[in-house]
Amino acid sequence: MRHSLPFAPQFYVTAPQPCPYLEGRMERKLFTALQGENAQTLNDSLSKQGFRRSQNVLYRPSCSDCAACLSARIAVDRFKPSKSQRRTNRRNAHLTRKATSPWATEEQYDLFLTYLESRHADGGMADMDVFEFAAMIEETPIRTRVVEYVDDLGALTAVCLTDVLDDGVSMVYSFYDPELPQQGLGTYMILDHIEIAREAGLPYVYLGYWVPGSAKMGYKEAFSGLELYRQGRWQPKDPGEDYSAEVHPLSVDPIAEQVANIALPDLRKG
Repeated sequence: MRHSLPFAPQFYVTAPQPCPYLEGRMERKLFTALQGENAQTLNDSLSKQGFRRSQNVLYRPSCSDCAACLSARIAVDRFKPSKSQRRTNRRNAHLTRKATSPWATEEQYDLFLTYLESRHADGGMADMDVFEFAAMIEETPIRTRVVEYVDDLGALTAVCLTDVLDDGVSMVYSFYDPELPQQGLGTYMILDHIEIAREAGLPYVYLGYWVPGSAKMGYKEAFSGLELYRQGRWQPKDPGEDYSAEVHPLSVDPIAEQVANIALPDLRKG
């Protein structure tokens, strides 16, 4: 199914498939191509409206009977590390950050496979070969970095594919050594990206989606300054609010209405 707006990219909807986060539910995505000279502008604009990038595509969940996937970001100026997060920073003080161009390496791929085999052996990426991995890293029409973390012996310990937006950094995909659970490397990379954003004077760190009721996404709740894109605007996450209503079928607007409500930059030439 195709939907469009004047002077705008074409939007499409995927066929339903089993949801990876909530058992018994079906997932559907609204997506558009990310290409051409306006790719960075489009990515900046749609990221502020809950979209995420995957290679040359921007997508947002658009399920027919569920709106549980809420785009999440951390407001850097409102973030205060917890005692546990401060301990995580101290445990990883021996790691060195290296930000490079989006270029895939065999060392990255080996770490990626080890991570998947340990954490997501039954996931959609489990069968990704080295060429598909290289495409995930390298096929980007926008400003993207690979942020590597190496230990004091030079061993690659963690990696994050990171987009640079006009108002923040977006953690597209991250993976790490699963044999070091005591180091809290997933948490550490988020903490370090908060520092990266602060160093660059950018106000937000985009984390992807938070899904109430999904244990896979629960770790995102541990960060103060968390904001959720909900009902067309960013709102601070309220610890006292029940977000389970987002799973109700009446919480979903029709596709045509969703597309009509997308605010797009003027991509016309001249």
